[in-house]
Amino acid sequence: MQRTHATSAPADPDQEALQPAAPDRSALRTEFDFELPRGFMDGDGTVHRRGTMRLATARDELLPLYDARVQENPAFTTVVLLGRVITSLGTLGVVNANVVENMFASDVAFLQDFYRRINAEGHTRAAVTCPSCSHRFTLDLSGGRLGES
Repeated sequence: MQRTHATSAPADPDQEALQPAAPDRSALRTEFDFELPRGFMDGDGTVHRRGTMRLATARDELLPLYDARVQENPAFTTVVLLGRVITSLGTLGVVNANVVENMFASDVAFLQDFYRRINAEGHTRAAVTCPSCSHRFTLDLSGGRLGES
């Protein structure tokens, strides 16, 4: 059964134009692609560099606090948290804390910065300076190539 709301007067198009538009839920981006600087090497010797990270929830940030590894060593929080929010990495079937703890330190540092950018700043851009010519420009850390949109 469909309900309708009857009005006594016809809708005023000028009045409708003043009403704020409904938020476009499709505009909310929740997953971000990245490319690791070095890459994770699995047991078969395959290097996995491209992956996807989703936005973190409050639950993602709270659950590591109950993890025994984090309670023994608070530095392990990053490993557990990244293991929760990385949704894919190359052709790996599962990405979890065990994968993250076996990554190169430079890749973990990259992922920590990437996490901060998408969750706190809402974007994946970074201001950088060319070491050769000192030209300053913005780089998209999500792995996009020059000229891509």
